[in-house]
Amino acid sequence: MTARVLLDLNLPAFQDDLLALEVTQIRLILKTLRKVRALDWAAADRDPGLKWEQSKGEPGLVTIRLSRACRAVVVREGDATRFVAVHVDHDQAYGRK
Repeated sequence: MTARVLLDLNLPAFQDDLLALEVTQIRLILKTLRKVRALDWAAADRDPGLKWEQSKGEPGLVTIRLSRACRAVVVREGDATRFVAVHVDHDQAYGRK
């Protein structure tokens, strides 16, 4: 079995994005974060609901689906997933305007 996914939610930009959302959206995101935290890496990579996608414009950055409306930009560092930003507009998560 591989190691469980660790969540790093400490970047101020991520926290600003998260706290700017409506409470309903925050609840959905927290549900997804709980789910991710309970998974090991093999299960997280296979999970169809997270929809991991490599960023084409920024090597090392990945986006994951947190809710129907939101995606997060993350960096995978060892067993940790560092959350960089949350975007309600999916195009922003991919660096498009």
